[in-house]
Amino acid sequence: MCPYTSPLSSPPSRCWPYCPANNAVITRQTLAGGRRSGLLAVAGSSAGILLWAVAAALGLSALLLANPGTYLIIRLAGAAVLCLLGIQSLCATRRPDRTPAARHNFTAGIAASLGNPKAGVVALSLIPQFVTPHGPVLASSIMLGAIWATISGTWFSLYVHLIDHGRNRLTRPAVQKLLHTATGLTMIALGVAVAVGA
Repeated sequence: MCPYTSPLSSPPSRCWPYCPANNAVITRQTLAGGRRSGLLAVAGSSAGILLWAVAAALGLSALLLANPGTYLIIRLAGAAVLCLLGIQSLCATRRPDRTPAARHNFTAGIAASLGNPKAGVVALSLIPQFVTPHGPVLASSIMLGAIWATISGTWFSLYVHLIDHGRNRLTRPAVQKLLHTATGLTMIALGVAVAVGA
């Protein structure tokens, strides 16, 4: 995590919401189920961004400033989500050729996004700065979140199409097992890093 006393006071350039978990989940779902699965994971990731924006509009920023311990709870919850996704990916090595259900693709995407505390820091620290206190706070926050989600979703959609193009070379069971293992270990490592505040 950013080395500052308060997560909401961290410069956005130091807390940009990039997280390898999103890339890992979207990559895994695309390789396991094809383009549709990958795009559903992208939709889930974008939905997670919108939820962070709504949280900012509902005053979560003020709550974190008033009670820093709340951020610790959010961070640990995010770490738990990432570790759970990692464990699920490791369990999938037993059935590497199994196509994930549509609901699981979306859920995995939204979980990876909500499990990324840096995304929350950016939403909770930046979005309120662009919302006028006398205007429609919720609508403005959702609009800003939608712009962010659209940019992120566009990039990841292109990423999914690129992966799907070469998917036939990576669908062998042995390769799928290796990818699931790498993804699982990566997300567990990210979860541990989030938990200790790295």
